[in-house]
Amino acid sequence: MADDKADGNPAEEVQVPIIEENEHKQAEVPTKKNIIPGKFFQVKRVSGLLSVVSFVFSLPVLSSVIWLLYMKSYDCEWLFKLPRLQIGINIGLICVFFICNAALFLRARMQMVGIVVVMVPLTVMFTIGLAFLGANSMENRRIPATPLWFEMKIHDNELWSNIKECIYDTGVCRDLALTSTKLKSYDFSMKKLSSVESGCCRPPADCPLQYVNATFWEKNDQMQTDSDTYNPDCDLWKNDRDALCYDCLTCRQGYMKALRSKWLKLGVFLVCMALLLISSHLSLFLVTMWELHIS
Repeated sequence: MADDKADGNPAEEVQVPIIEENEHKQAEVPTKKNIIPGKFFQVKRVSGLLSVVSFVFSLPVLSSVIWLLYMKSYDCEWLFKLPRLQIGINIGLICVFFICNAALFLRARMQMVGIVVVMVPLTVMFTIGLAFLGANSMENRRIPATPLWFEMKIHDNELWSNIKECIYDTGVCRDLALTSTKLKSYDFSMKKLSSVESGCCRPPADCPLQYVNATFWEKNDQMQTDSDTYNPDCDLWKNDRDALCYDCLTCRQGYMKALRSKWLKLGVFLVCMALLLISSHLSLFLVTMWELHIS
């Protein structure tokens, strides 16, 4: 009997810890199941929000295509063959829009492929935008619509000969003369002129010339000019309405300034949209990888 009692006690001692350990494991399982789904649904919510944000960011890209299609080309812009570049940019922006949204629908299946496919056109878009702004160190004179390219075109006399004839045919200076017939010297000086009107239709402001009307200026002998700062465009000015200041450097610079303004705006748009889309798609990629890790 003593032996049976001695044999029974150790068995009871072994069974008690095993039962307690099993109960402890069973108590832990529901806690773990309650924590993981909470994190999963939270990450799922963030990924859904980023998908919507990425789609919304792509809408201005599509709207810019419509803007470029219906935006009127600047006077004589066709001489630079820039409308062809504008069409090429439209096609590229349409491709960016569809690639970005295709990556959103396929992100759960092909995460790495999707992010690479998206980043390539967005990087190209960012680089082209920097080139239009003149902020790209790799910019060269062969890239159309960049500041260096416009600078090169200014000094192309053969091209400028065609441009000044085109400017004359548009009647910019003729219209300025008609709208300024009753203006006195002070009133005309306060009139807001476009860069083409200021550079091509009137002499430079530092020239010793006195205002008669918008396109006719008399030499003023009382005005003294410093020979060191004398503007050579003053000698190129002619009161002939067929000549005026079309051969002046200020006319070339004024026309290029007007032409560049559209491409500068486009460059700012491309850079801003590329940065926004890159940020949203990278964030979405990281959240998607986290979501797969948790699930």
